[in-house]
Amino acid sequence: MNISVEKLLRKIEEELTLAKNSTKQENLREKVYSIKILCELILDEKQRQQEAPLNPVPAYQPVTVQPSFQQPVTLNQPKKLEMEDEANGDSLFDF
Repeated sequence: MNISVEKLLRKIEEELTLAKNSTKQENLREKVYSIKILCELILDEKQRQQEAPLNPVPAYQPVTVQPSFQQPVTLNQPKKLEMEDEANGDSLFDF
């Protein structure tokens, strides 16, 4: 996201006006902290522009995915219960 310095400075002015008009110490500290953060954004953006690489890396780099084949997982099935009555199958509903 690219926010212009002018927009940040306007926001700093708004926060400063609110800080000047605040009656509570808590609100004043909150507004001053907001101004500090906005100032840091401006400084970080200027520093980032100076340190920008000459050959920027493209934002999107395709990734090739190699299919991996896995052996099926075998589950240990419990031993079938042997019944002496005249059951026809493994299910309760098999008669």
